[in-house]
Amino acid sequence: MSFQIEINQRLVTVQLEKKRNIKHVYLRVLSPNLIQIKTNIYYTLYDAKNLIEKKMDWIESSIIRLETKYVNEDEFLYLGVRKKLEDFKIKNIDNFYKKEILKYLPNLVETYAKKMNLMPTSIKYRKNKRTWGSCNYKNGLNFNILLMKFPIELMEYVVIHELAHIQHKNHSKRFWNLVEKFCPDYKQREKIFKNFL
Repeated sequence: MSFQIEINQRLVTVQLEKKRNIKHVYLRVLSPNLIQIKTNIYYTLYDAKNLIEKKMDWIESSIIRLETKYVNEDEFLYLGVRKKLEDFKIKNIDNFYKKEILKYLPNLVETYAKKMNLMPTSIKYRKNKRTWGSCNYKNGLNFNILLMKFPIELMEYVVIHELAHIQHKNHSKRFWNLVEKFCPDYKQREKIFKNFL
């Protein structure tokens, strides 16, 4: 049995497989368009939909992780969407991301710096393997050019997170309260990033 649900404005198929010898419920995201639920014969369609609802944050982050990690050789991710390299005539993806990030990040930093009343002393961009952003003790911000792979709302989270470090140089309760004030769903956004570190 299968049914479809909408996740992030896309239709995703859910396969519900029931077997007599299964005692537990197993939920797997097989691809960005396919979710599998394996369970016992007494599990209903209502149970399956309820499970999807409960696990929606995990499902969304799993889909984004799959999309980011398994891009075809002739494709790249741009603001969370798959694009063809040939359409953009890209020879060096890092150079492309470095130019493109300048179209988005400075505006986001300026917008949230004003809202939060926290001004960075400098902004730099580079490719990092381990971090999406950082704030040094002089209040200079660094951002990973690979943020261009993700939707704007994830970039926003990183900007808010790093600006908050201007006021709090740690991850204290006051730091997270400040982040939450300007990004109420920060926990969901953070989960998505943690899948890639």
